Formats: sequence, C-alpha cells, structure tokens
Amino acid sequence: MAKEFKFNIGGQDYTASVEEANAGALKVTVNGKTYDVEVPQHKISGPKIAHKAAVAQAGGPKNVISELPGTVTKLVAANGQKVKKGDVLLVIESMKMANDIVSEVDGTVKNIAVTQGQSVNQGDLLVEMVADAVAAAPSSAPAVAPAPKAAPAAAPVAAAPKAPAGAKVVEAPLPGTITKILVTPGQTIKSGEVVIKMEAMKMENDITSEFAGTVKAILVEQGGQVQSGQAMIELA
Repeated sequence: MAKEFKFNIGGQDYTASVEEANAGALKVTVNGKTYDVEVPQHKISGPKIAHKAAVAQAGGPKNVISELPGTVTKLVAANGQKVKKGDVLLVIESMKMANDIVSEVDGTVKNIAVTQGQSVNQGDLLVEMVADAVAAAPSSAPAVAPAPKAAPAAAPVAAAPKAPAGAKVVEAPLPGTITKILVTPGQTIKSGEVVIKMEAMKMENDITSEFAGTVKAILVEQGGQVQSGQAMIELA
C-alpha cells in the first residue's frame, strides 16, 4: 500500500507517494512522475578468498548526485576542503526529512554545485569531488578463508511490539536501518523534535515527531530494520 506525503519546497507544493515494488525496490511518485528506487540490501554469501593486500582507492572525480528531489538547507563543506569518507558535505530536506549528504571517499571538495535554499531534482549534481589515490600494500599470495561453522539454531524471534490502534506514533517514512535513538521512555518532547536517526537510500535521515507529548514506548532497536509506515515510537 502506498504511503502519501505532502510538502512545500520553495513555495511549490509537492505530493509524493512511496510504494514497495518488490524486495529491495520502491516506486516513488512525485507530482505524478514515478521513480524506481533501489534500496541497498545486506547480503551474506559463502566463503570468500581473503587477500592480504590492501585495496587501493582510485583517485579522480567522484561526483555526488542527489538521490531524491528536495531543498538544500545547509552547506557544511566548502570548495577546496579536505574531507574523509563519511564526512557530511551538505543537508537536503526531502519528504519531511533532513538528509545528511556524505562523502563516499577521502578527497577534496572541488566544487559545491548548489546553493543554500536551492531546490534540486533526483539526479542533479550536488558536489564535485576529487578522490585521493591510495596505493595498495604489496600483494601476497591469497589465503583461503576458513569455511564458517554452522551456526546453532536460533531461538524464535519475538514479534516487534506494536502501538494500540489510534495511538500517537512516529512512523518510518521509508524502509531503512535505525542508526540512533535520541529519546527515552518518559521523556517529554516537542512537535518537530528529532527523535530517531535512520539510514535510508544511502542517506542519514533525521526523523521528527509530528506530535508533542511524552514518550510512552520505544518500538524499535538501534541497528534494526524498519519498513515504510512501521510505528517506531508511541507517545502519550
């Protein structure tokens, strides 16, 4: 079932809906235009060949592209700045979420291609990066990693707690992974306050509460996976 959002960016109204298409994919429709969006999945494979040599990071251009339409709310990095992989370059507000756009490489910011307050579309260039070239360590003969031992049978996993019907809850706007829970049961919060950080679509998202109230229950765990529309926090 599609989940619909309405928001205003730079004086223009947007209507967006998010619908799960199949495993690892979403259909995101913004003002009638539909985008097929892939959600990274963590896969576990069998034994791999372990190489002792370090992997080199190739130098050269590494452009940062917008994953979704939104508005640039903050520029964190500057032209000519040296950054590390994972450093925040800028912040984009999209679908009622503040998204930290980070560098995927160690390198130098060549050019910030957007300005604060600018509206961007999916696929727009945000930042031109030049990655640092890192030489690989001297190679050695590959060693075969030992085959993993069979894991003991896992105990049945308890179902995630659910909020009662009609309760005030903070829901997940997209599938993703909980990276940080910022509130505790019994804490009083305000409307618009950031309560959870969630990684979705390669972006770090600040999840805010639409309601003021007292945190009654935390329905998710740090590191846990959530689906679109899933209740994460119950408020009293």
